[in-house]
Amino acid sequence: MADSAMDTYLNDHLAGAMFGSELAEHLQARTEGTSLGELMKPLASEIEEDRQTLIDLMGRMGTTRNPIKQATTWLAEQASRAKFGGLTASETGLGTFLALEALSLGVEGKTSLWTALKEVADRYPALSSMNLDELRERAQAQRDMLERERVAAGRAALQGEA
Repeated sequence: MADSAMDTYLNDHLAGAMFGSELAEHLQARTEGTSLGELMKPLASEIEEDRQTLIDLMGRMGTTRNPIKQATTWLAEQASRAKFGGLTASETGLGTFLALEALSLGVEGKTSLWTALKEVADRYPALSSMNLDELRERAQAQRDMLERERVAAGRAALQGEA
């Protein structure tokens, strides 16, 4: 039987990973044909791969997915499309900035996940077989790229250039 605290932690991160994966795909599709769209293409794939890595880990650890968290996350991501699409932000430039900011913060959370799991890897055999340093470094590289794009989009949107 899996550990309750670990189950909760992994399910919380799975909810975030689901949101992030959907948001990255949506952002990539919405910016297709632009330099941001080209950057988002491989990033969206990586974020989805990381979500699958987490799902695989949960399976090996015997962690059951929480359907309520999955459903509420899906609803939240669908609702966020209005805001990030510019409908409530009044401009698509602001929506893109907000989407990049949300995605950047989510990837920072993923970095924290891999860091925390490394601290307890000796207690969980499923963790000790993973390259958590590589996953953390990949998340940091994703965050660095998103942060550059977020800053540029924010500058444009907040100065009225987007």
